[in-house]
Formats: sequence, C-alpha cells, structure tokens
Amino acid sequence: MLKPSDPPSSLVQLNDVTKVYGSGAAVVHALDGVDLTIRTGEFVAIMGPSGSGKSTAMNIIGCLDQPSSGTYLFKGVDVGTLSRDQRALLRRHFLGFVFQGFNLLARNSAVENVELPLIYRGMAFEERCQLANRALEGVGLKGREGHSPNQLSGGQQQRVAFARAIVTNPDILLADEPTGNLDTKTSREIMKLMTDLNQDHGITVVMVTHELDMAAYAKRIIRFVDGRIDSDGSNRPAA
Repeated sequence: MLKPSDPPSSLVQLNDVTKVYGSGAAVVHALDGVDLTIRTGEFVAIMGPSGSGKSTAMNIIGCLDQPSSGTYLFKGVDVGTLSRDQRALLRRHFLGFVFQGFNLLARNSAVENVELPLIYRGMAFEERCQLANRALEGVGLKGREGHSPNQLSGGQQQRVAFARAIVTNPDILLADEPTGNLDTKTSREIMKLMTDLNQDHGITVVMVTHELDMAAYAKRIIRFVDGRIDSDGSNRPAA
C-alpha cells in the first residue's frame, strides 16, 4: 500500500501541522504549526503539561485524527491523500498501540487478546496462534497464555497489551502513558521491556508521558507547550 518516496530513515514527518477544535470565541489551537521528523529506530518521549498538544500529535501520528492543515508523511506517503479505509490499513499493518488503560477483552485469554490484530488481517488460526504465543514469550509471559486479564497483575496485563501491539511486527509502536496505571517497580519493568523492543527488535517507539523518570529511558525527548514544540533534544537513556 505504501510506496516510500522519502529516504527510508524518515519514518514520520509532520510539516507545519495544525489542529483546531471549535470556532469563534471557543476555538482551541491544539497544534499550532508543528514540524517534526521521527526516524526509523528512534525511541522518542513526548512530554508536556495537560493541553499542550502532545496527545493530539500522537493521535495524528497514529492516524486516529487528521490535521486541520499541514501535511503528515508516513514513510514518504502523504497520509492526507489516503481514504479512510487506506488509513485503517496503515494502522493495521504498520502501527502498534499501547494505552494507559490496558484495553484487554476481559472474557478472553491472553493469547486470544494478542491474536486480535491477526484476526483482523484474516490470518489462519494455526499461524496466528503461533505468532501470538511467540509475542507473549517475547514479553516474558510464557506459561500465561491461557490466563484471563483478571488472573494477571497490572504489569502482566500491560505486557499482554505490548504483545498485542508487536505481534504484527509494526514499524512503529505508539505508547500513550503506558505506565500511568502501574506502580514504580512495575513501571520500570515495562520501560525496560520497551527499551528492549527498541534496541533488540528495531521497533521505533514514540511514547507520550508526563513522568520525567519514564521519559529518561528514551533517546530523545520532545516537550510541547501550547500546541508547539518547546524543546527537542537527544537524551542519554537511563540504565
């Protein structure tokens, strides 16, 4: 579906992107002329106060929302020229999502939850079961495949969510406050997992967080203020 025209290192590119909600006196400029490039293999943390635009930027990158103006290029393709169905295919084949709420199906086992993106792809049972089990093993949950969410700790549930996000081998993992519902020890374990996915599996990671100690694991930290990028710099990741 995607035929890159930009250099392959440029995975995500926002050019003068704005996002406006409302009109008149009630208008809100969630994003105000944002330029941003994320390259293949990066681990980026996006920070900022509430209402700064960080989640709006994440939603646009994840094709969950569209800019009011400006362009969004994914692997050199102008996402704004894609139809709704094509954007859905982009999400399905190239993007992985992890949220603060684990968003697991309560009545399904861990392996069944991880299989969901593969079912949407129409993959045969045996192949998707094999891939789901492999993904669960990759996040440290071998032996927990048959457990339902209520039989797992919060950290284990988030690991299932990570397995579901990476089972399709996405180009980019988008994590929105992935440690927001976890205690400090478990948060560090999840950040170590995310670091391993980035370093060992080459998955590009973009994480929204308000926690500086979690952002410290990233190689690059971008701070949003009032819909604009206030700072953007490299970071020496935490050990």
